[in-house]
Amino acid sequence: MTILVDGELVLHGFVGENYWGDGFTARDVIDALAEVGRDTDVTVRINSGGGYTDDGIAIYNAFVAHKGDVTIVVDAMAASIASVIAMAGDTITMRAGSLMMIHDPAGHTWGTADSHEKSVGQLNKLADLMAGIYADQSGEDADGIRKDMKAEIWLTGQEAVERGFATDTQSGKSKSVAAFDYRVYDHAPEKLVAMATKKDWSFTAVAPKAASAAPTPAKVKEKPTMAKKPATADPNTAATTAVSADDVKARIKAITEDGAAQGHESLAKHLAFDTEVPVEEAITALKAAATDVPAPADDKVEDRKGYQARRSAAADLAQPGSGSSTPSKPVATINAGSIYASRRKTAGA
Repeated sequence: MTILVDGELVLHGFVGENYWGDGFTARDVIDALAEVGRDTDVTVRINSGGGYTDDGIAIYNAFVAHKGDVTIVVDAMAASIASVIAMAGDTITMRAGSLMMIHDPAGHTWGTADSHEKSVGQLNKLADLMAGIYADQSGEDADGIRKDMKAEIWLTGQEAVERGFATDTQSGKSKSVAAFDYRVYDHAPEKLVAMATKKDWSFTAVAPKAASAAPTPAKVKEKPTMAKKPATADPNTAATTAVSADDVKARIKAITEDGAAQGHESLAKHLAFDTEVPVEEAITALKAAATDVPAPADDKVEDRKGYQARRSAAADLAQPGSGSSTPSKPVATINAGSIYASRRKTAGA
C-alpha cells in the first residue's frame, strides 16, 4: 500500500504494521520522502492510534532530517507513538474534532526478577526520550510532561495548541478515527472504546502479526500502544509483549479448548504455555496430530489376503468334494475277490 497520495504522505492506521486494512512503516515513509525529493516541502496527514516505537521514532527522525518544510495535519487521531511522529512537524495542525494522546510506554515482561528490573530501566529510558521530544516541541519542562505521560492525557485540538503540542487548529469536519484497539488505553474516551468493540478492532484477532501472547525471552516486544517492534534479542534480555493479561488468557483458552485439543491435551498445553505460536498455527498443529495415525502397511494387508486364500485352499484339499470348483482326481479301489475270480477264469481256459 502506497502512503504517497497526490503528493502528500498519508499516515493512517497502525504504526509499523498493516492491521485492519490500514498501517504504515518507517520504510514506507523513507521511500516516500526519497520519491518526493530531499528538499521538497511535504504535507503529512496523520490518523493513527499508535503502534511500534521503533518505527515511530525512525519516522520522527526521518521527518526531522528532511530538508524541506514538514507540515503535519492530524486528520482525526494522533495517539501514543503517533503523537511523537507529529512533533516532527514545522507546523502541526489539529483538524476540528481531532484528538492527541500522550502516555508512558508500557510492556509485559516474561522472565526472572532481573529481567523485570531491566525492563523497568528500558521503559524509563524510552519514556524520558519521548518526554524530551514533547518538551522540544512544546517548550514545557520534560519532567512535567513525564508526569502527564504517566497519567495518560487526551487533548482536543485547542488544548494541544494551548500546551504547545500543536501550532494551530483547522475548521471543518475531521475524518473518522483510524482503526485501533483503543481498549488497551487506560483513559481512552468511552466513544473510542465503544467503537473499537463494535467494529471488533481487537489485538487478539491480529495476534499472529501484532505480537504473540506468550513470548519467550528471545523476543523483545512492547505494547502496541507505544511499543517496540518485535526484534531478536539476547536470550537474557527481558521480553515485553504487545498484549494484555486478558489477551494472554484468551489465547490459552482458544488453544486448549479447541476441539482439536481433545486427545492431545499435553500438546495443547505445551503450545499454549511454553511457546509463542499464534492460535491459528497451534490449532493447525493439533489437527495434524489428530490425523497422524499410522495406517496399515500395504504388505500387511496383502499378507492377510494371502493367508485367507491359503487357508481356503487347505480346506479344499482336506475335504475333497466339499464344493471346490477344482476337479477331483479319480480314486483308485482294490477288490480282492475280483482278482481271484479273474485268475480262476484264466486257468480254466
